[in-house]
Amino acid sequence: MRRTILTALATAALLVGIPRPAAAETGEATHGNLPVIVAPAQQPSPKRLPIFGVMADVGLPDGLIASLTVRPWKWVRLSAGGGTNFISGGWRAGITLLPLGVGPSASFEYGRYQDGDANPLARKIGFGSSPALERFGYQYMNAHLGLDFGSRRCVFFIHGGITMLSGQIHNLDSSIPATNANNTSGTTEVVVRQDPSAKAMGPSLKLGLIVYIR
Repeated sequence: MRRTILTALATAALLVGIPRPAAAETGEATHGNLPVIVAPAQQPSPKRLPIFGVMADVGLPDGLIASLTVRPWKWVRLSAGGGTNFISGGWRAGITLLPLGVGPSASFEYGRYQDGDANPLARKIGFGSSPALERFGYQYMNAHLGLDFGSRRCVFFIHGGITMLSGQIHNLDSSIPATNANNTSGTTEVVVRQDPSAKAMGPSLKLGLIVYIR
């Protein structure tokens, strides 16, 4: 009975000509006499971060390094490249973790420089020449904390921490002068039959810039 009454009232309203609410008020668009539902516009998806880039940095003991870098995720960066410590050529590879995608970072790197003559550089900075510097090379491992500024196209960073250096000392016997402990005509000559290895740990710092190209 109640349903019959409501149907009769609706029919009467149509016959009398009660106006429908405007389309703007109902969120509907009309096409002729048929209502058309307008779907809300979708928000544009965020742009993907560039993945491949080039990096240049300078520091100790890294020297001057140019690298290719890959960012598979915003919180991981891989790099590999080569450069010079102004004595010889070398290479370095590493990984950088950025938990927030930008800002605080942690880097772990391994690099190696081939043997080269360090005497010209030693003379420029005020040290004398030495046979032990004629073949000077080393390998190193960095453990750095730092800050990375920027996230899309350009990133500037400053990293610092500790470095473990290792290498061999060549021509050590020629670097030790002969001595005469008893003021006699004879002298004592030191002979090193095998080049000794040396390790050292110290502070490390570097500054760098990354430009992402695609």
